[in-house]
Amino acid sequence: MHPIHLFDLASRQAQWASVRQATISGNIANVDTPGYRSRDIEPFTAVLDKTALTLVRTEPGHLDVSGSGVEASKVGKAESWDITHSGNSVSLDQELLKASEVNRTYALNTNIVRSFHKMLLSAVRSGS
Repeated sequence: MHPIHLFDLASRQAQWASVRQATISGNIANVDTPGYRSRDIEPFTAVLDKTALTLVRTEPGHLDVSGSGVEASKVGKAESWDITHSGNSVSLDQELLKASEVNRTYALNTNIVRSFHKMLLSAVRSGS
């Protein structure tokens, strides 16, 4: 089993969110450009799909989830919204929804990193 580097993964997700935010900003900047096609980047779940993670029961008190029937689910890619008569496929509403999603991603990422940082500090201070 390979170690999971939480802070490295959080850093990669923050970089991904930064690139996605720049792509969304470019779409919004070109909302009135005739023939411009809306762009997006590969979902971050593709990075997680490439990372092989397995659950391991290291203590007898841990729950055994190997036969529980818990499975990962994938969310399908949203269909593109309308294309205007100028051939532009940018929907301002859709881009603002994407920007809001990236904002939530940043907030969740920051909160997780902050929580693990506090946990590490607590473990170091207690001498465990």
